[in-house]
Amino acid sequence: MCAGETEAVMDGTYATSLLSAVTEAGLAGAGEPELLRMFCVGLNAERVPVARAMVMIDTLHPVHEGHVFRWQRGENEVKPGTEYGRISEGGDAAEKWSRSTFRHLLDTGGSMLRRRIGPDIAADFPILDDLRAEGQTDYLALIHRFADVIGEMDGVYSSFATDAPGGFTPAQLSALRALAPSLALAMKSAALARIAKTLVETYLGRDAGRRVLGGRIVRGVAERIDAVVWYSDLRGFTRITEAAAPGEIIPFLNDYADAIISSVHEAGGDVLKLIGDGTLAIFQADDPGEACRCALHAEALMRARIAALNRERAARALPLTETYLGLHIGEVFYGNIGSQDRLDFTVVGPTVNEASRIVGLCRSVDRNVLTSSAFAEAAVADDRSRLVSVGRYALKGVARAQELFTLEHAPP
Repeated sequence: MCAGETEAVMDGTYATSLLSAVTEAGLAGAGEPELLRMFCVGLNAERVPVARAMVMIDTLHPVHEGHVFRWQRGENEVKPGTEYGRISEGGDAAEKWSRSTFRHLLDTGGSMLRRRIGPDIAADFPILDDLRAEGQTDYLALIHRFADVIGEMDGVYSSFATDAPGGFTPAQLSALRALAPSLALAMKSAALARIAKTLVETYLGRDAGRRVLGGRIVRGVAERIDAVVWYSDLRGFTRITEAAAPGEIIPFLNDYADAIISSVHEAGGDVLKLIGDGTLAIFQADDPGEACRCALHAEALMRARIAALNRERAARALPLTETYLGLHIGEVFYGNIGSQDRLDFTVVGPTVNEASRIVGLCRSVDRNVLTSSAFAEAAVADDRSRLVSVGRYALKGVARAQELFTLEHAPP
């Protein structure tokens, strides 16, 4: 490289421009793939010849431990992030991690590792063999640690490789190291936004989570909405928990909760609360009949999934169950309820109470599905024709007895 090219690499105006672009993109809500693409394209534009790059960041997620983002010269876009499982669970991912450059840096307390790559240079990490096969000549790994650890998220891990003859020059390495912290900060900001969305939607429900992120967090603020209320619980749950081994209870609940929640979501509903073995959900639509239809569609999906789940669990001699389901429709209060330092974003009101009373009658009338007369009246004609009366029943806390309905072909 000539002197002029070296000066271009070290140009402070360029560095400020690239940092400003990445920062503004991060503030504007750009995701990790776009931030990485901008950074690498900008580096190449100023003669820092990065041929491929990778950024890895842990997350706070019920299933995934983190995300990996990769960029390669010649590709217009960064591929969507790849989730990786929990290293603590072992397997191939744990084996690769144990032999990685990042694990070495963590074990030694370092923050940077550089390795030349070539046919006559011994590779002390497996990644270097892969890079040599691609024609790369130099490799740089960096860790930017966080003081505020969130779950397993303790830093941004990045690596950069070049295929330039002779590898990175000292000036290029200096520029890369000076600019990388800004990329790490922008990636952290994007990751935190994703974590916040994941957490509120996981623990509050999808619609409630979006409302909370949108600023609906004032205590006592609730709106009146018309909705179908779904209240379900598991048949014989107390008996099963008393007979099952302690280690079987949580997997049992997870299996059936997954069948129920996935069915509600697929049919357009929102799960608001899990109460032991119970599930509270709502279905909203401009047309009440459409909301009823969505709830009945979720019921059909749930039955099919539970039937498949029971076949799979029976083959492993595990406890089985079915669900009781109560459906009602009416006005509810939807919003923040609770104390000054502990709020719940949920639905309350007589409609919710009646739905819980209806599901409680399933055992008494020996039916897995019961709906209120209001639900039957609101349903469209095709759905209403599938509902048959099981008689009038008094609901605890409700002044007048109600006629209840069940699905014509629902299992007893």
